[in-house]
Amino acid sequence: MLHLTPAAMFDHYLGISRLLAGQLDFRSAIRSVAAEVAHIIPHDHLDVCVLLEGGNYHTAYETGIETAWGDLAGAPVVNSPIRSLLWGEVDFLLAEDAMTDPRFHFEGAFKRPIVEESLRSRLHVPMKVQGTIIAALSCSSRTAGVYTMEDIERARIIADLLTPYFFALQAAEQAQRSAIVEAEARAREEGLRQGALKLTEALEQERQRIGMDLHDQTLADLTRLARRIDRLSRNGEVTPEALEPVSRSLQHCMQDLRQIIEQAKPSVLQLFGLAQAIEHHLDRSTRDTGSAIEWGLVDETHGALERLEPTVSVALFRIAQEAINNAVRHAAPLAVTVRLEADEERLSIEIFDDGTGLAKARGRIGGGIDNMKTRARLISARFTTGPGHNNRGTVVRVVLPLTPHNPASGPD
Repeated sequence: MLHLTPAAMFDHYLGISRLLAGQLDFRSAIRSVAAEVAHIIPHDHLDVCVLLEGGNYHTAYETGIETAWGDLAGAPVVNSPIRSLLWGEVDFLLAEDAMTDPRFHFEGAFKRPIVEESLRSRLHVPMKVQGTIIAALSCSSRTAGVYTMEDIERARIIADLLTPYFFALQAAEQAQRSAIVEAEARAREEGLRQGALKLTEALEQERQRIGMDLHDQTLADLTRLARRIDRLSRNGEVTPEALEPVSRSLQHCMQDLRQIIEQAKPSVLQLFGLAQAIEHHLDRSTRDTGSAIEWGLVDETHGALERLEPTVSVALFRIAQEAINNAVRHAAPLAVTVRLEADEERLSIEIFDDGTGLAKARGRIGGGIDNMKTRARLISARFTTGPGHNNRGTVVRVVLPLTPHNPASGPD
């Protein structure tokens, strides 16, 4: 305990109040008053332990010796060496030698800084607002037996000076967190509202399109068939030969209806992404040929495909789809492979086959190549096609620069 005149003590208390003014965070507040506190209570380590989240967690703002306590952003109070004080079970803690004091060494206690820094003499007093503990003021010295009950009384005065300021900082921090949470919630709500609005508009447009398709095509065909059947039944001409064109027309109607339904269903591209859509089409196309065509897909894009704009994904899929169709329908390949690659600057899709090559199939697939070139040009991608390895088969390649317009290389 230091022996100070009342006037000197009063000056130091005023100094603490003066130094707190203008401090905008807990850490700078405790560090600003450390020297004045040392004139009243000598210490090697000083901290304010602030309660969080209803008093179940706490964090420490310290000065002097930097310890692991200051690294804990939200540690459980149950593991704090001063939990009895934070829980209000005692009015203060005073230890001559915390290295051996059993109050600091219960099972699960985070006491490592006491041992590592040899914090022997310790005193702790609560910081209260309207009778509720919001924090604790702690002073520690490496010398044993330094503090007395008079130091406890001085610490209580210091705590009373610090408490209103720390309470105000805590309230401001909570208000700021609440404002951020509320702003984020409003942004999410607005995003959901906009998304729901766009989805509703898209669904309405799709509903209208399907209705027009059914009215203009399928309903008109079925109406004609109904009239034809009615005419046949009235004339008594219901024979297999007369029904054959009716049956054929019904088949066409069902095929058209299936196409409308297929177009209305979400595609694999919409549901699962570009790589899955290409893989699905590759599997189905090779299987539908009835030939034993081996196929494979290698995806080395590391998630870049997921960040492409939907229109770009559709264009790339259509190019890959056309290249796969050309290979399996016209080149008689034994194997077809698709490789997807991406780095920071570009994304590439390559479709390889070991079939007959472009020279023999060009007349049959020329229009398809033109379509692929057009799709690539519309998304500012480079399209090339040529002979495969060792002049066997064909390789179709589309390279998309990753620019601000195609930000697939950006962070998640």
